[in-house]
Amino acid sequence: MKNFDKAKAFIVGGGIAALSAAVLLIRDGGLRGSNIRILEELDVAGGALDGSGDPVKGYVTRGGRMWTEEAYVCLWDVLDSVPTLADPAKSVKDDVWAFNEAWRSDAHARLIGKGRKIVDATDLGFSLHDRLEMMRLLAMPERAIGTKRIEDCFSPHFFTTNFWAMWRTTFAFQNWHSAIELKRYMLRFLQEFPRIHTLAGVRRSALNQYDSVVRPLEKWLTEQGVRFEYGTKVTDVDFLEAADGRRIEALHGTSRGENFSYPVGRDDYAFITIGSMTADSRCGDDDRAPELVRDKRDGAWTLWENMARKAPGFGRPNAFSGNVDESKWESFTLTMRTPVLVQRIEEFTGNKPGTGGLMTFKDSSWLMSAVVPHAPHFAGQPDDVFTLWGYGLFIDNPGDYVDKPMAQCSGQEILTELMHHLGCEDILDEVRYATTVIPVMMPYITSEFERRDVTDRPPVIPPGAKNFALLGQYVEIPEDVVFTVEYSVRGAMHGVYGLLGLTREIPAIYHGIADPKVAFDALRTLIG
Repeated sequence: MKNFDKAKAFIVGGGIAALSAAVLLIRDGGLRGSNIRILEELDVAGGALDGSGDPVKGYVTRGGRMWTEEAYVCLWDVLDSVPTLADPAKSVKDDVWAFNEAWRSDAHARLIGKGRKIVDATDLGFSLHDRLEMMRLLAMPERAIGTKRIEDCFSPHFFTTNFWAMWRTTFAFQNWHSAIELKRYMLRFLQEFPRIHTLAGVRRSALNQYDSVVRPLEKWLTEQGVRFEYGTKVTDVDFLEAADGRRIEALHGTSRGENFSYPVGRDDYAFITIGSMTADSRCGDDDRAPELVRDKRDGAWTLWENMARKAPGFGRPNAFSGNVDESKWESFTLTMRTPVLVQRIEEFTGNKPGTGGLMTFKDSSWLMSAVVPHAPHFAGQPDDVFTLWGYGLFIDNPGDYVDKPMAQCSGQEILTELMHHLGCEDILDEVRYATTVIPVMMPYITSEFERRDVTDRPPVIPPGAKNFALLGQYVEIPEDVVFTVEYSVRGAMHGVYGLLGLTREIPAIYHGIADPKVAFDALRTLIG
């Protein structure tokens, strides 16, 4: 095995892919932590895995990732090597699994219809034609699907079914998104078909994923000597073309307003996160709607565009970042200093906080969903403070109770819409007085689902690459599904093991269809 003791690694971006790559470089590659630099544009690590705020100004998470034990094998592999903050003898993986043993998801109100009626979500609503169209999509090769939209593959009735209302809001699909991505999701999460109405397969962390996952990763890496350089935006690279392939020989950017260049030696490595689904996110507040940024101020897209202009094999970033109106949606976090709304929701649904999963208001004009997490959801959250997270997919439609598009609403206006859908108008003033609402606009949050050609996403290690690999949600990993933490960690494994020539095996992608019982249960659900 090659000795990497003196090799340096530059990791661009501080999201879960980058943090995982650093863990793997140390754990499996033998690199010194002190020879690894993580260059992050923001002042905090974690990328999309965020969680911040306080009980006075309000807490906020842009989103929350739902995991499964069967499918997230690469994530568990990495988290099994990192100790929790509270107990060095316990891994983050063990902590997450133990939490979910105690707090199982079993949603009793996955769909809520008009008149605050809980919909019988066990009835997926399929017609025979819907079933035939689903089976046809699952059997169709990706090259034959090409750039088709989801709505190109199904008749109008499919989009009225309970199944589609649950599936699309669980994973955030729009009708115009890539049919290839939907097919991959259906195959990858086949095991969820029989339990999509309860979300019983979902696993969550005890706290938000920044506090439960990112902070332990950052602490462990720091203890290994890894250097985190925040406020550092990498905007360009220099390539060196040689007979044996292409190398990166320098990284360029700005750090705290000053220009910098880092030379990358022949025996060094660069791992570069391309694109960002949370780029240019902006928060609003109780009285102000969040700004929608359209002009790519974040460095992740600029860097990818510059690399793609300089050399072939880097895909087509504009396929994903070129239409904000097709990739944007908005989330919101409630910080409540009274338990009254949480108690009402528990009485209505029969679910204690942390067990209910998403409640989707199926007929809402914003297609609004909300979930009450287990408390505390943030480190240091007081016992008398409670949180709720929600999001809307149709944010340009006027509300049912607030006559404005969600995108133009303040946090308190979003709260008003939510309270009416919950039938809690009688306590609206009490809740409003004790609640801070922080909405977040995310221009590119589902950009990875955009229709694409097979060459629009570059491979983790582009053709001819000798000392660099690409990370994140916009690389191509056959058969796996984007918009998941698992995708980011698997990509990091491919990049580290491939560049360093390590023989350690990457955990196989979970395919429920290979398990006879899972396949039978899913087929029985599909055919009714």
